[in-house]
Amino acid sequence: MLAVLSPGQGAQKPGFLATWLELPGAEARLRWWSALSGVDLIHLGTEAGADEIKDTARTQPLLVAAALLAAEHLPLYDVGLVAGHSVGELSAAALAGVLPAEAAVTLAGVRGREMAAACALEPTGMSAVLGGDEAEVLAAIEAAGLHPANRNGAGQIVAAGATEALGKFAAEPPAKTRIISLPVAGAFHSPYMAPAERALAALAGGVTVSDPARILLSNLDGAAVVHGREVLQRLVRQVTAPVRWDLCMRTLRDLGVTGVIELPPAGTLAGLIKRELKPYGVPEIVTLNSPDDLPAARDLIARHGVAPSLEPTPLFRVVVAASAGTFQPAEGLDEGHDVRTGQIVGQIVTRQGNVEVAAHAAGVLTEWLAHHDDPVAPGQPVARIGGHQ
Repeated sequence: MLAVLSPGQGAQKPGFLATWLELPGAEARLRWWSALSGVDLIHLGTEAGADEIKDTARTQPLLVAAALLAAEHLPLYDVGLVAGHSVGELSAAALAGVLPAEAAVTLAGVRGREMAAACALEPTGMSAVLGGDEAEVLAAIEAAGLHPANRNGAGQIVAAGATEALGKFAAEPPAKTRIISLPVAGAFHSPYMAPAERALAALAGGVTVSDPARILLSNLDGAAVVHGREVLQRLVRQVTAPVRWDLCMRTLRDLGVTGVIELPPAGTLAGLIKRELKPYGVPEIVTLNSPDDLPAARDLIARHGVAPSLEPTPLFRVVVAASAGTFQPAEGLDEGHDVRTGQIVGQIVTRQGNVEVAAHAAGVLTEWLAHHDDPVAPGQPVARIGGHQ
């Protein structure tokens, strides 16, 4: 399986979009998206300096636009999974077919402006906590009145909160840790961003969505989200919720992802995957930073993606598990039975309770891909529903 990943804030570099503007139609596309997002994406991606593109209000739409611009030159119909880190989730949602590209760029513009405004309300920030025992680090963050805003795996947890509390936390760090203050505008992915979440929710209510056309992982818990409306709700909620990229990488591992393409500005997520998945086997990775990298990305898709066919074939829809646990098919539902849209075809038994699995299209239950008490991972196919073209 091949995954396409969209990076988040902090991955940007001055001038990183310059070479992409040489592609036909790229400049016109960015001018249109600039009008939607309220920032000059061409200037920001080509001429702006490091300080200007650190501005949250500018960075977020720039990153979403960059990922979508590059993805337009890839054969995405062969891609099985997409995910994004923080604001990169908007890009991923568009690549999954949940949102139009225009909606993703517009939401990124609003998200960036509102989060920047929330940062200005009081002095807050973020610090990376490297090393230490995970449970002890989390307990210490809570005891200091801070929030674990980002868990990137590889022994790194990012604490967010009031500047004064961060200072005291750094002065008395947990055992065997190193604290690094991050050059960010405020306490992202924490309750301090509540005003931004409310503003984004007010706008998101008017966005038309579709269910994902491929596996789409959520930063909230690393699970595959199968309802378009739930994707949108999670995108809004993520403004104040922690980014669990560690769980997203665990799902990549559980699903047996063999190839990864990181969209521009690429490198950050590739580095995390190399460190976190090293004990299990690192997927083949292409970091897509310029049009010169497109041939390597297309080759990776050809070798690790789903092979297309021009022959008339049955049209199948795969029902996937939304969480980890053990699968239990619905009683009395057998292969060959008709299934209606929204029908419960089974449930995932988890420690937190049972999660229902519903069919998102009508058809015939052609094949069970998971059986009674089989362990399943988020995004793992459990049933195939088919008809004919």
